[in-house]
Amino acid sequence: MTATPGTEFHAATRPHELRRVAFATVIGTTIEWYDFFLYASAAALVFGALFFAPAGPQFATILAFATVGISFLFRPLGAFLAGHYGDKIGRKAMLVITLILMGAATTLIGVLPTYEQIGMAAPVLLILLRIVQGLSTGGEWGGAVLMAVEHAPGGKRGRFGAFPQIGVPIGLLLASGILALMTGVISPGDAFLEWGWRIPFLLSFVLIIVGIVVRRAVDESPVFQEIAAKKEKAKTPILTLFRRHWLLVLLAALTFAGNNAAGYMTTGGYLQNYATTPVEDGGLVGMERTPVLLAVAGASIVWLICTFAAGIVSDRIGRRNTYIIGWIAFLATVFLLFPLTNTGNPWLLFLGVSLFAIGNGFTYGQQAAYFTELFPASIRYSGVSITYAIGAIIGGAFAPTIAAWLVQSTGTATSVAFYIAGVMVIAFIATLLLRDRTGIPLGPDHEAEQSQRHFVWEK
Repeated sequence: MTATPGTEFHAATRPHELRRVAFATVIGTTIEWYDFFLYASAAALVFGALFFAPAGPQFATILAFATVGISFLFRPLGAFLAGHYGDKIGRKAMLVITLILMGAATTLIGVLPTYEQIGMAAPVLLILLRIVQGLSTGGEWGGAVLMAVEHAPGGKRGRFGAFPQIGVPIGLLLASGILALMTGVISPGDAFLEWGWRIPFLLSFVLIIVGIVVRRAVDESPVFQEIAAKKEKAKTPILTLFRRHWLLVLLAALTFAGNNAAGYMTTGGYLQNYATTPVEDGGLVGMERTPVLLAVAGASIVWLICTFAAGIVSDRIGRRNTYIIGWIAFLATVFLLFPLTNTGNPWLLFLGVSLFAIGNGFTYGQQAAYFTELFPASIRYSGVSITYAIGAIIGGAFAPTIAAWLVQSTGTATSVAFYIAGVMVIAFIATLLLRDRTGIPLGPDHEAEQSQRHFVWEK
């Protein structure tokens, strides 16, 4: 029988400690992604008018979405830095640092002057703060999932790895819900454009304090404790990763690219902009902001449920089989999303986004355990973080920008559906080429086993 990684640490991990780890990873990831989705939604709703107005309504929207994509370009740098130091000084320290960076950037966006007030300095400062968000996001996810999965009992890695994953739909739910409250109740109409959009950004400061307190109370990952005790830290984890596992990084990144390209149709703000742009400004639907935000917020609950379910299911049938279910669900619904949105009916919009969320959840919930089981212990933080960042660039960085360009070029969102489906098919193929490694030992004593047999063609 193969030993469970870090047995001596797992045996001492009491249920209350496991619950504390789960809570810490989900609360931190929720805050990080609340900040991230808040920016994406604001880019869809108001940033074009506030920071890029001289470009005209349609091109201002493309520029606003481009700032969403710019942060993705800096995710690899954040992943490189966090991966390097996460593999050398530990997972816990990097989690606190990335949370502080994200919260500070988001709060400062909330007090940023607009183009009308300070001219070109406004979009420049906005882009700089977005870059800080990208650096933070690039490093945060890897640390959160490793804390969750490396603490987990061997047969429940998918379940515990799903906790940081559900922080993403919770973050979307909070961001969409608070924006809907602002647009529909507290600052409707012009008041939202004048000052209401700032309040959700300023709330990040309060959330960040809570997240820091919670994360500091959690013990370091047991696998990293083993690595530190045995003095087996890699001297240059990033160089080792690319020298020995470049193909693994590429294929795993492609699996995430499919999820990311699809997911950022809603989480990246594109669908919100598509549904709310007035017809007189070139829009095709022209819905009010509040019902669209509420529909997305409601669908994020479906995404949350499916994400957690995918983690649990993957412990029973394997990560790879769970992915296959997700890709089939995605491909079955991708051509329904925009026709349902085009009706202009908020309930049908909710139905379309909710159906889409099923595939989103079943290609996301198991990802924490899946990526953790792919890489050797000594370079795992680097492997997980950098793979995630590269996948995000390939799939999601400019997906909203590409979608906006496709609709302007073709006059129909069907072209966007074909684009998303194409990326999904590539991700599906990448999934089939990688071997299922569910349950592989994670500790440093099993580096040899962890370093081989990643691909289906290897015997």
